[in-house]
Amino acid sequence: MGRADGEDKAALSPGGEDTADLSPDDSPWSDSAWSEDDDDDEASLSFEDSGEGSGSDADSDGLEEEDDAAAEESDSSEDEVAPRNTVGNVPLQWYKDEEHIGYDISARKIKKRDREGRIDSFLSSKDNDDDWLKIWDDYNAEEVKITKEEAKIISRMMKGKTPHANVDPYPDYVDWFEYADKGHPLSNAPEPKRRFVPSKWEQKKVVKLVRAIRKGWIKFDKPKDEPNYYLLWGDDTDTADNKRQGLSYIPAPKPNLPGHEESYNPSVEYIPTQEEIDNYQLMYEEDRPKFIPRRFESLRSVPAYEKALREGFDRCLDLYLCPRTRKKRINIDPESLKPKLPSKKDLRPYPRTCYLEFKGHGGPVTSLSVEATGQWIASGSSDGTIRVWEVETGRCLKVFNVGADVHHISWNPSPERPILAAIVGRDLLLLNTEVGDEETQVRTKELLHVEEPTPEDDGDKKPAVRWVNNDKFDGITLIHHRAASTVEWHSKGDYFTTVVPTGESRAVLLHQLSKKHSHHPFRKLPGLPVAAVFHPTQKMFFVATKKFVQVYDLQKAEVVKKLESGLREISSISIHPGGDNVIVGSKDGKLCWFDTDLSTRPYKMLKNHSKDITSVTFHRRYPLFASSSEDCTAHVFHGMVYADLNQNPLIVPLEILRGHLSSDRRGVLDCKFHPRQPWLFTAGADSMIRLYCD
Repeated sequence: MGRADGEDKAALSPGGEDTADLSPDDSPWSDSAWSEDDDDDEASLSFEDSGEGSGSDADSDGLEEEDDAAAEESDSSEDEVAPRNTVGNVPLQWYKDEEHIGYDISARKIKKRDREGRIDSFLSSKDNDDDWLKIWDDYNAEEVKITKEEAKIISRMMKGKTPHANVDPYPDYVDWFEYADKGHPLSNAPEPKRRFVPSKWEQKKVVKLVRAIRKGWIKFDKPKDEPNYYLLWGDDTDTADNKRQGLSYIPAPKPNLPGHEESYNPSVEYIPTQEEIDNYQLMYEEDRPKFIPRRFESLRSVPAYEKALREGFDRCLDLYLCPRTRKKRINIDPESLKPKLPSKKDLRPYPRTCYLEFKGHGGPVTSLSVEATGQWIASGSSDGTIRVWEVETGRCLKVFNVGADVHHISWNPSPERPILAAIVGRDLLLLNTEVGDEETQVRTKELLHVEEPTPEDDGDKKPAVRWVNNDKFDGITLIHHRAASTVEWHSKGDYFTTVVPTGESRAVLLHQLSKKHSHHPFRKLPGLPVAAVFHPTQKMFFVATKKFVQVYDLQKAEVVKKLESGLREISSISIHPGGDNVIVGSKDGKLCWFDTDLSTRPYKMLKNHSKDITSVTFHRRYPLFASSSEDCTAHVFHGMVYADLNQNPLIVPLEILRGHLSSDRRGVLDCKFHPRQPWLFTAGADSMIRLYCD
């Protein structure tokens, strides 16, 4: 059957359905079924009967089966599709002037197809946006529509680039062969002899060159000698040229530029009067002006500078004596030098704010002491009274009018013995505070009674202390040979000690309350004693002099250790509840922490107060210690002592407690911790007692 020309064009296009899957054998251009009608001017193509009835349905079904089999066997690649034209591999220019383009298998001419005119192609391009993708194939005489990807490939090829963008035309060279540690070379040929024997011709050439240099035939250009001079007064711009002989360059100091005063014709306000010049002579030489401005009519009348030679000599001397080295300063952040301390929030609780004020004394409160249960406190003042206070309410329970200055007081640490020891005037007074039940009061009254006078220690010698009943307060008075300063109790409540600050052998005394006995165990001390305290758990005794702290073994009666403080004068001492650490306060505002197991030297020395430290104390349960000073402040510290002996104690400053007023240049005179709570009591020269809580 025949087909129109328009249908043939659609069938021959690359996107057509009829010719897209045709194999080279099934191409209509290579089959004899296509014929040319010679009578008509236009080419009409039709199928001819081949003897088997090509127009029948059976034949068409057979052709479809053959086409499917051929499609399955053939490759779908477009590069292997046979050309649909029968021109052959001849240039198309040969058919330029002809009406046909090639021949079919029956040697019939194949006429050229008429292309659209320029007007028709222009109108079709306006109606179709993809018309720019159409290309006329002269070889096959058809119009082909390409894709956008193929258009990009053609554009890259026209620019001289690779068709595909992901292809690298200049890849990095990869050396696939490894030469290192290989047993065999690339070439199996033996090594030539020339690689082991020095070259004979090179040796001859070197000999000729050496001979020519020695005879002067070959001359080298000598380097030009640079001038060995430099600017005497220095130049900041040529710092690289001024580094001579490997020395670090230091620019010379520049003199000050002259001002209006140095002018030969200065302004009137710069010229001093004769009275001002006379006043210059009365001034010190360092305060006297170095130059007095003068006025001249012209420049030629200006005399020569009289000090020019001297100043020039001094200038050269400064340059000569200037050190030619540069000191490198190390820039260190001060914060990095500080030890890493824990946060204060993690170290709570500790006293921070004033909770109560105890008012009632008429003079400075010199000493404080807290009862063992923490319910009562006692205070002694220079107004001649001792007061007992209730801690929770601040109520004054009792007032003992002793009639003399109270220097120091200490409450018995045993709850069954509510006895208060106080240094009143020169002697020691033992008082019954009457703050217990009836049974306790009965035992206390029996204990505070001296039946017989104290016998003398050594026959004719005067005893160190006399125990005398005090009928006024139903207590006992211990009369010392000299004025006593401090009193401290043993942890069990039977023994106590007093210190008489003298250089004699009876400066430190030990007393036993149950037997009403006193003795002086120490015959010789390294200095004047200041304070003495008992070890919390062992039979050890600490005596603080102005320079040292001596540790005695009471059982062996000998000195165990001698702690060297290095302070000007020790004022107070306190022992840690563990017994291995000691803190010492001094009159120069320094606090020393001793670790007796570590060394006899201070482990830490803290300079916190600006004036004398009056008292230092440890807390019995919490890792806290405090110090009070005459600068009206009390400092609270965190002092953790670890059970591991290889770990040093941790000391952290926590709080500075203020509130006391200065009186006669005195501030906080004493401080004591509550035995159970993290509270601190302070006694001030302003006759006030303050309680600081968390």
